[in-house]
Amino acid sequence: MSGAAADKLGSLCRLSNPDRRIILIAAVAAGFGSVFGTPLAGAVFALEFFLTGRLKYDALFPAFAAAIIGEAVTGLWGVSHSIFVIPKIPPISWQTILYSILCGIVFGTCAALFSKSLHRVTSLFKQNIKFPPLRPFIGGIVVATAAWFMGTRYLGLGIPVISEAFLGPVPRADFVLKILFTVITLGAGFKGGEVTPLFFIGAALGNALAWFVPMPVALLAGMGFVAVFSGATNTPLACTIMAMELFGSNCGVYVAIACVVSYLVSGQNSIYHSQLVGEPKNRLFSEDEGKKYSDL
Repeated sequence: MSGAAADKLGSLCRLSNPDRRIILIAAVAAGFGSVFGTPLAGAVFALEFFLTGRLKYDALFPAFAAAIIGEAVTGLWGVSHSIFVIPKIPPISWQTILYSILCGIVFGTCAALFSKSLHRVTSLFKQNIKFPPLRPFIGGIVVATAAWFMGTRYLGLGIPVISEAFLGPVPRADFVLKILFTVITLGAGFKGGEVTPLFFIGAALGNALAWFVPMPVALLAGMGFVAVFSGATNTPLACTIMAMELFGSNCGVYVAIACVVSYLVSGQNSIYHSQLVGEPKNRLFSEDEGKKYSDL
């Protein structure tokens, strides 16, 4: 919504393409930061997701200013944000680091599965249903029928289930069913609503891993909360910062490991078709850049 409003503003003001990109980045930063109460993560997310592998430094000040002001305005309206608590953080050891890496692999695999499934289902709807308004109609019937038999647990944002995942065991199939509901909904043509569902999927998956990984369930839920989103959007830095803003800085090492590993494991898969890749994940520099640095 914020990006669409900024795009309209850019057209009305007849901005150049570089200025239009900066306005869009600032808008996404303000929207993301204010809706989740994480202005720093919002600014970094807007900078990071626009061009994976590179940051637009000319957009740094607009992004951070917009995110901080957006969060302040949200506060002035008296809007409250969901609070998730990780009461216990274990001491860092080689065992907990290894567990974090293993969890990151699982989270990255889940992120890639979600992204590929979303694109595949979208293609199936487009290939088999040529009349666009009919796609959400049929998709809506499928989702409504499933909800009739299974209840409303997997509809909407799923904030109550996310909160449950931080407090104790939830059904181990929650993350799978949320993937199915979300993929069918978005693939059928309903727009928006992939961010918080990814938080749901990650938190539920982290909760399920507590059956096998000897780490606190709230920590695993928090790691999954941000790591699956990191892998699905290619934004490990923003997701690490987001976790520390939401859960406290004590979880920083664990969420950073999970987010980075998830990002690497997920490959170039992303829920955003138009996301640009600035640097390949399998090398630090291009051939020209490598030659320049070797000359230095």
